[in-house]
Amino acid sequence: MTPGGLPALPPRRIAEAPAPGGSDETDGRCSIETESRGGASAIAFEHVSKVFSGAARPAVDDVSLTVAPGEFVVLLGPSGCGKTTLLKLVNRLYEPTSGRIAIDGRPIADQPAPQLRRRIGYVIQQAGLFPHYRVWENVATVPRLLGWDKRRIATRVDDLLELVGLPPAEYRMRYPMQLSGGEQQRVGLARALAADPTMVLMDEPFGALDAITRTRLQDEVRRIHRQLRQTTLFVTHDIEEAVRLADRIVVMRTGRVVQYDTPLAIVLDPADAFVADLVGADDVLRRLSLIPAATAMRPLGPGGPRPDTPTVTMRSDLRADLSQLLADDVPALTVVDDDGRPVGTLDLAAIQAVSTPNAELADDVAAGTARPTR
Repeated sequence: MTPGGLPALPPRRIAEAPAPGGSDETDGRCSIETESRGGASAIAFEHVSKVFSGAARPAVDDVSLTVAPGEFVVLLGPSGCGKTTLLKLVNRLYEPTSGRIAIDGRPIADQPAPQLRRRIGYVIQQAGLFPHYRVWENVATVPRLLGWDKRRIATRVDDLLELVGLPPAEYRMRYPMQLSGGEQQRVGLARALAADPTMVLMDEPFGALDAITRTRLQDEVRRIHRQLRQTTLFVTHDIEEAVRLADRIVVMRTGRVVQYDTPLAIVLDPADAFVADLVGADDVLRRLSLIPAATAMRPLGPGGPRPDTPTVTMRSDLRADLSQLLADDVPALTVVDDDGRPVGTLDLAAIQAVSTPNAELADDVAAGTARPTR
């Protein structure tokens, strides 16, 4: 076992990548859509604690929560709050001192650790790639351990490199040292997805990257998650990253879960002063980035929208809409539905009306029942 928790491999013996299988026709080709089964696991933590020898307090303290299949859940909190420890308990890099973790109802303690880990994709900071392996070999790590045939491995590698934005013909035969930090993280993500895991664990994977690369990779992760829908646990201390990625956020402090809810609910209705300070609940722009235009728009008047008025969709966020309103220097925007039909208008007063912290609004937006302003 390597320090990053990945299975150790035998010395490198293969210099050339096997050619992708099949011809230009569909036979022999395993695309992401056909190879990935779309499986996603449920995770349940039941009174889980972890106490390290000699520690003054538990690293994880009586945590109970459930993660639904296909959810993207972010573990958020300051350094030392227990978020990485909780993540590593899932793939048994650490064993809990007490409590139980179950995947799809089956306790993970009942499964051999190597077998369990091959069902779980794992992405760490700095990618953790094998430096003496080429890109294709790094991505093929788990499929080779599982005994996949060469054609299946080759097609899976190429499909995943395409998925993460690395053209196989250009990147397949490179070594990690020939890649930028962002490219290495893309390879690390492809490796985590290679054996079609039912869940993916990501431990601050973008923490060492510059802001521009980090934002691009966040967009890639969101796109890939929408496509593959694997259950994902993602560790970060960055609230902007958490809000950008999460379906739900677990806020942790000193080993305990302080709040577990949607990003909007946490920002609009923080559980206590610690959460409010951590997530910047008084940040108006952050709140606006979580509220869709449909919530704030006004009904169309009798004459309909003004001609040549800029348009936004019902699902666009109010932060972007506010920027457009100011940049275009217009009194209002026209809100359109998915078919491009005008359904309302949006102006500064309407945006201001929903910009203050409001627990009822958070519940309504989360439930999809928020009503347009009058």
